[in-house]
Amino acid sequence: MSTFPVQTPQRTYCATVERGILERASAHLPAGTGKVFVVSTEDVWRHQGARLRRGLESFRHELLFLPGGEDQKRLAPLEILAGEMVRRGGDRSSLVIAFGGGVVNDMGGFLASIFMRGVPVIQAPTTLLAQVDAAIGGKTGVNLVEGKNLVGTFHQPLAVLIDPAALDTLPEREYRAGLFEVIKTGVIRSQPLFRMLADQSEQVLARAPEAVDYLIGESVRIKAEVVSADEREGGLRRILNFGHTIGHALEAETGYRRFLHGEAVAFGMRAAVYLAESTGYLSAEDSVDILEVIERYGPVPPLEGIAAEALLRRLTSDKKTVQGRIHFVLPVRIGEVTVVSGLDERLVLAAIWSALG
Repeated sequence: MSTFPVQTPQRTYCATVERGILERASAHLPAGTGKVFVVSTEDVWRHQGARLRRGLESFRHELLFLPGGEDQKRLAPLEILAGEMVRRGGDRSSLVIAFGGGVVNDMGGFLASIFMRGVPVIQAPTTLLAQVDAAIGGKTGVNLVEGKNLVGTFHQPLAVLIDPAALDTLPEREYRAGLFEVIKTGVIRSQPLFRMLADQSEQVLARAPEAVDYLIGESVRIKAEVVSADEREGGLRRILNFGHTIGHALEAETGYRRFLHGEAVAFGMRAAVYLAESTGYLSAEDSVDILEVIERYGPVPPLEGIAAEALLRRLTSDKKTVQGRIHFVLPVRIGEVTVVSGLDERLVLAAIWSALG
């Protein structure tokens, strides 16, 4: 078992990485908890629900299903679920368990933050992407047509329960999409993690337990440290957006249906690497290394029919754009990044074109 503390002004809690932790979920529910609402999707519950059900045997709980899919990550389903919580006896003593991938973690956390003006949430991520990123740090939210995660709250969980064994039933495409978030973590803050991904790709892709447990643990450690230093993205936490600025634009431009979030991040990282090299922030050698590792864990779905100019226009509505200035997280070397703004739009456009191939 590995436990990583997350210390924020709102709450201090632990992200625990432990095989079998879902079967012991009730141990992490506080005394006095009222009705427990498990927010999930039908496919997650079908594959993993029996394990969490065993872990909650001593607690009365209700199951609520979200429609699933990034294109369904909207406000309307949350209104429906909030109504269900009222009808099933939910009150201020209730607790939400967000049990699923990144969409469920974001939406379940948002639902908890607004129901009765805020009830506790426990994050129980079941995809690699959610385990290393979405479940940790208290960011919740939904998408608008105009952009990704533009409506949301910061609502820190009581605990994050990460069971690497949940990945055993994860589809290959979903697993690889999560690996792109792990690559991101290595590039921004852990050269050893990046080198492990470069040197042990066979073990990683085969989901060898030792490799999986290491990459999850190292990613969670880094996310916990960054969030503890900067809960609300006023400084250091911005580095976690490497690959996300242009990646979010790609998701919005394609209606949140064509790419998984991790795949869009892979595209955004490629664009950021080209931009970093062209502006002199990154050496050609490190650029090649990063691009090769991204390619090794691909493929990214085909990018035909996407206009670089359209993605550039989308950047102005990204939530990280402030007073019209687009902020980019660019690698300086493997394990270190910097945040820059005010770059020439022609250079940004050229980097997007290069990433589109």
